[in-house]
Amino acid sequence: MGGKYRITGDKYPRMRRPRRRGKLILAATASVVALGLAGWGTMQLIDVFTGGDRKASAADHETDCPSAKPSAPARVLPKPAKITVNVYNATPRSGLAKQAADELKKRGFTIGKVGNAPAAYDKKVPGPGVLLGAPSATNGSFPVLGTQLAGATPKTDARRTADVDLILGTKFKALSTPQAAATALAALTEPAPAPSC
Repeated sequence: MGGKYRITGDKYPRMRRPRRRGKLILAATASVVALGLAGWGTMQLIDVFTGGDRKASAADHETDCPSAKPSAPARVLPKPAKITVNVYNATPRSGLAKQAADELKKRGFTIGKVGNAPAAYDKKVPGPGVLLGAPSATNGSFPVLGTQLAGATPKTDARRTADVDLILGTKFKALSTPQAAATALAALTEPAPAPSC
């Protein structure tokens, strides 16, 4: 060979290595994927800041929203006239049972016995009062009568009658005001509000 490829002495012409197409294809594929991801990320950012497709997001939100479910039905409680209340005084102050019974009668309750508390409760009720009745009164009469005396403690006994005892305790000062009692009773009978999204 002549020219620059002529071999002279111990120098040989440099020949290029054969190109590997695999590396080129891999690099090209990686570039396309990187550009695609960058474009997709850019579109997501644009959607976030501009609101994107509001109709689609609202439709998806409605299916996941618990407010789409119907709310719980209103609670059915007995009317005050259907509840017979025995009023007992467990305090050393006289006349409290009669005063409380008269006030409850004005508010529509049926009054049964009125007097001093039995020995098991006499001067042994530290709070405002105790509601005592059959286990069935827990979800019926107790909530209604409890609106009349805030802080009263409900307790059940073995009786089979529907009457309820209101035993006035040492911290008893007065029954709840008629407005406060009516508001509390209305809150008990309202249906549970549907959760907001």
